[in-house]
Amino acid sequence: MKTARTVVVGITGGIAAYKAVNIVRAFVLNGDSVHVVATTAALRFIGKPTLEAISRHPVHSELYEGVAEVRHVAIGQSADLIVVAPATANTIAKLAAGLADDLLGNTILASTAPLVIAPAMHTEMWNNPATVANVKTLRERGVIVVGPGVGRLTGQDVGAGRMEEPGTIVAAALAVLDGTYVEKPAQDLTGRRILISAGGTREPLDPVRFLGNRSSGKQGVALAEAARDRGATVTLVAANLEVAEPSGISVSRVGSAVELNEAMQAAAPTADVIIMAAAVADYRPQTVREGKIKKQDTGDTLILELIKNPDILAALALGRTPGQVIVGFAAETEADDSRLLDLGREKVARKGCDYLVVNRVGWTQGFATDSNAILMLDRLGVIVNEASGSKMSVAQSILDVIV
Repeated sequence: MKTARTVVVGITGGIAAYKAVNIVRAFVLNGDSVHVVATTAALRFIGKPTLEAISRHPVHSELYEGVAEVRHVAIGQSADLIVVAPATANTIAKLAAGLADDLLGNTILASTAPLVIAPAMHTEMWNNPATVANVKTLRERGVIVVGPGVGRLTGQDVGAGRMEEPGTIVAAALAVLDGTYVEKPAQDLTGRRILISAGGTREPLDPVRFLGNRSSGKQGVALAEAARDRGATVTLVAANLEVAEPSGISVSRVGSAVELNEAMQAAAPTADVIIMAAAVADYRPQTVREGKIKKQDTGDTLILELIKNPDILAALALGRTPGQVIVGFAAETEADDSRLLDLGREKVARKGCDYLVVNRVGWTQGFATDSNAILMLDRLGVIVNEASGSKMSVAQSILDVIV
């Protein structure tokens, strides 16, 4: 016979509180013992009798009730899982700060059980830097964040911040209990069009040889895949990739810097975000030979005359459409951290982009590796992000800032 697990459902003061009834009911039907802890604000949206009838247990809301049984600690200690739905911006902020000014906060702090939260708020609140930072903090502590979705909010508003449907939340929570949960990215880029360049340009010398660089395109492809998974419509301009092209993405293949510039300029007007992750050659041969250059024709030395390639990033920033976000990359070999930061600040000011991702490259780092370490500067040169790890995790971190 299945042993009942104890699930605490925390309900906070958002209009989506009415959906919590179906969450409670689903756990009960699953055979779990469900205990509801509601904030005072939550009970202004939904009444205790409904929740008690569905959960088959008394609903707790007051911190100073049940003092003799030490209820503010006992509920959390007995839990196998805690689910907070809806989780308002205020609740998320309190959880991130470790505050315990109500029964729900005490219950969570007193528990070692997995914590699942389902955010619900208006888009502006979800995108506020404070909320972004608080959610990031909770994720880093192991809190499972389900949603939010994109859709109709209170009133006439539509956007990110809608609480996920009860079935989705319960399925995720049960997977956490069973140890099978795999977190899916939030769909916070739904409806956005993102243009990304990746790889390294090659400047032909003749039909056989070229001047190029060691960029494999792994970071740009990771950005494209991450943006796709977060709901964006992605166009990838690929310069000589050494990795497989991602599926579900429109790919435009180019070779040289001039070709990359033409492709980016053609696609730029309809993009909401442009990310220039490709490594672009600064110079190209002034003359491209029609036939193979032979040693017997050149002697012991070969002199090449090079001319500047177009500054693609600066041109995109200069010609941006209203509201468009431009992100550049700067690959530097500078070993000194302070000087590396100075180079990044000089470049972001010179290029005119909104953000600049600075990463150190060398013989064994940056290019053609599976990991990366970056600094992300805003247009004023302020560090807004530091990330290291797999190129996919770095890509997600970059997109978090853009969102």
